[in-house]
Amino acid sequence: KKLQGAHFRMLNEELYTTPSSAAVDLFEKDKSLFEAYHLGFREQTKRWPQNPVDIIIKELKKLPKSTVVADLGCGDARVAEVLPNKVHSFDLVAQNERVVACDISKVPLKDGGANAVVLSLALMGTNYDEFLREAHRLIPINGKVYVAEVRSRVEHVLEDFTAMLETMGFRVDKCDTSNTMFIMLFLTKIGKI
Repeated sequence: KKLQGAHFRMLNEELYTTPSSAAVDLFEKDKSLFEAYHLGFREQTKRWPQNPVDIIIKELKKLPKSTVVADLGCGDARVAEVLPNKVHSFDLVAQNERVVACDISKVPLKDGGANAVVLSLALMGTNYDEFLREAHRLIPINGKVYVAEVRSRVEHVLEDFTAMLETMGFRVDKCDTSNTMFIMLFLTKIGKI
């Protein structure tokens, strides 16, 4: 378990400190690293009071069943598994038949192809702003974006981060800092980037 945890932390550091294209290369060379990462991730989130994807699913269930969802950095595609909606699930490696493997900075979905985007613990990589631009591209005006990020990664820059989101054409409807492990941001697309 300790070795597994160390491997997860090493991969996690790699994913946060390199662009997503490097992560694509890393996992294409050795797909077992992706599974090792997600195994460590699942173990870590078991110790959390809540998993942010469960909170996002609860929010998505409030939307009409006709809402099309794009889940960027979906892991095992839990959103698609649970929701009755059409869900497009994207991640670096396809862990199951619900997932399309791709770099989430450029997903194979047309402009406005979704009504809501999920980025649950997915803003990994030095080019995370490209993931947010991609979310913007995928939804129409008044489309929703649900972001969850590890608290330690954003709390010290939260004001700057929310200001950046506003310059990208998003309104921050809610910023939930009540969880000890992560911060949730509920966004609406209101304009162009």
